[in-house]
Amino acid sequence: MRPLLLLLILILGYQTDLISQNRPRDLGLSFGILSTGKLNSITDVSGVQVGHFTKIEGESIRTGVTAILPHGSNLFQQKVPAAIFVGNGFGKLAGSTQVQELGNLESPIILTNTLSVAAGIEGVVKYSMAQPGNEEIQSVNALVGETNDGYLNDIRGMHISSAEVIQAIESAKTGLVAEGNVGAGTGTVCFGWKGGIGTSSRKLPESLGGYTVGVLVQTNFGGNLQVAGLPMGALLGKYPFKDALEKSDGSCMIVIATDAPVLERNLERMAQRGMMGLAKTGGIASNGSGDYVIAFSTAENLRIPYSAKSGTLQKSESLRNDDMTALFLAVIEATEEAIINSLFAAETMEGKEGRVIESLPIKAVLEALSSKN
Repeated sequence: MRPLLLLLILILGYQTDLISQNRPRDLGLSFGILSTGKLNSITDVSGVQVGHFTKIEGESIRTGVTAILPHGSNLFQQKVPAAIFVGNGFGKLAGSTQVQELGNLESPIILTNTLSVAAGIEGVVKYSMAQPGNEEIQSVNALVGETNDGYLNDIRGMHISSAEVIQAIESAKTGLVAEGNVGAGTGTVCFGWKGGIGTSSRKLPESLGGYTVGVLVQTNFGGNLQVAGLPMGALLGKYPFKDALEKSDGSCMIVIATDAPVLERNLERMAQRGMMGLAKTGGIASNGSGDYVIAFSTAENLRIPYSAKSGTLQKSESLRNDDMTALFLAVIEATEEAIINSLFAAETMEGKEGRVIESLPIKAVLEALSSKN
């Protein structure tokens, strides 16, 4: 067992209230072999910004919005290469077909609840049209994804407004990203415990390009939770095999950012690996699960200017296929860790109709991992 984890367990005496404030890495857990970025966050990719709007009101409103911006400039005027992979399509990802067709992203990425996708679109359109330089535009491809938080949230009330979507966008910043019961993760459930927002990153060694990959997830799906390769859901009695199949519907939104110069074809290959990271946590992409992966590159030499003259040739240098393997590994590791981070950060929540979803029992998880080692 890792010395740091053992020391923390002895000192804290398994005080769950203290342990739950830490990320898994703070407790000595690790995922994979690559190093994390400085913050272990999607914002380790230079220029990426994240904003949350969290709405907790009364006894039944438990929802929110999370906005991810590839850079702080005008995205419509300076588009970025992007791609999408659908792990299981029981969900709504507005704007996906244009991204798939053109291979670029021209708006903030919005995550929210299923019945607030329309508000997300309206918010993005209003925000984009109000930006200086966009006075004449008549079309904006808003990319808005969702998971269904209707177990804890009065989802039919459609409590998210376009103004609140804009608030999430305008609050976006670099630096630390709040995790757990925030933004689009406010009312979500994952593996039967409280889910939420999670994030992680990987930094490649200089010998492999020194590039950074960051991942942000909105977790609201099921299966048999695995932590560090241990079937934690089965060990904790949350999901015996029958329940793992019958109660596994849900969704997961995965957003991947990289500063590596990667065009849409290889970004799609990176997006495919996001589902491999999800599988490592025990997710099974069930019939009723909407599992979508969005990947984009922030490399400045690959930006697509809206105002380029007709006939202008685009000259851009991008990585070869042979250079992609390390980035694939980075995506898998960061996605796995981001999902586990969302569970460690989330707290027990009571919502609609008095329903309660408990937080992941950190004490029991650490005890199980200790027994394994």
